[in-house]
Amino acid sequence: MAERAGTGDLAGRRILVPESRELDLFSRMLEGHGAETLRCPMVSMEDVDDPAPVEAWLRRLIDGRFDDLILLTGEGLRRLTALARNLGIDAAMVEALGRLRTITRGPKPVRALRELGLSPFLTAPAPTTDGVIEALKTLDLTGRTVGVQLYPDNPNEPLLNAITAAGATADAVVPYRYANDAETGRVEAAIREMAAGRIDFVAFTSSPQVRRLRDVARDHGLEAEFQAGLARTRIAAVGPVVAEAVEAVGGRVEISPESVFHMKPLVNAIRERLHAE
Repeated sequence: MAERAGTGDLAGRRILVPESRELDLFSRMLEGHGAETLRCPMVSMEDVDDPAPVEAWLRRLIDGRFDDLILLTGEGLRRLTALARNLGIDAAMVEALGRLRTITRGPKPVRALRELGLSPFLTAPAPTTDGVIEALKTLDLTGRTVGVQLYPDNPNEPLLNAITAAGATADAVVPYRYANDAETGRVEAAIREMAAGRIDFVAFTSSPQVRRLRDVARDHGLEAEFQAGLARTRIAAVGPVVAEAVEAVGGRVEISPESVFHMKPLVNAIRERLHAE
């Protein structure tokens, strides 16, 4: 669904918004500066189909089996907290978290920790897997057990291998899953609009959005249109992880916030780029 443009420094710009969870918020930010948005939610986050492995991981956490904990996403910690609450063990979970050295990948897990009244022991210098690995090099992990909260569709072998190489044992959990949210027809239409040059910007806020576009293109014979769309459409990415996903499918990110990786800085980065032209 397209929302018409108003007045502002993004007036006359048509922006594809593949966000799901905060689709309305992100779209309104862009529309508030005059953009016309094409809303096409790509993926949503859902509880895992089988919570038993996640519950078992939580009980190991509460039993003191972990020495350190790596949190890659805020959504992951919130899903763990929600399951613990449903099981009646959330207070014990928070107490256990407070005893650990907690390493966070970026600002979102930091915010999720603060919601529980906690702070990270260490934050990665960059919100990427490589950033987390760099942070781990500053710690002695010999003989320790490291809980690792992963996210769907990414077993993150480089991170798990780095933990093992440092003399520690990794105990990983994936507490949620991705669900395709938009109808395939809407995604196909978005790909064709990009290929035809009728989209000025696409603003990616997560790497699964990029992969969803690629998968629909592959499964429906639109690979050529997808590559043409990537070449013709200016691409904005919320941060380096998303930028890597764009580059992996053959695109080039033109606009990204320099340091704070949220939606508002992404909107401002688009506006600043236009002002500079």
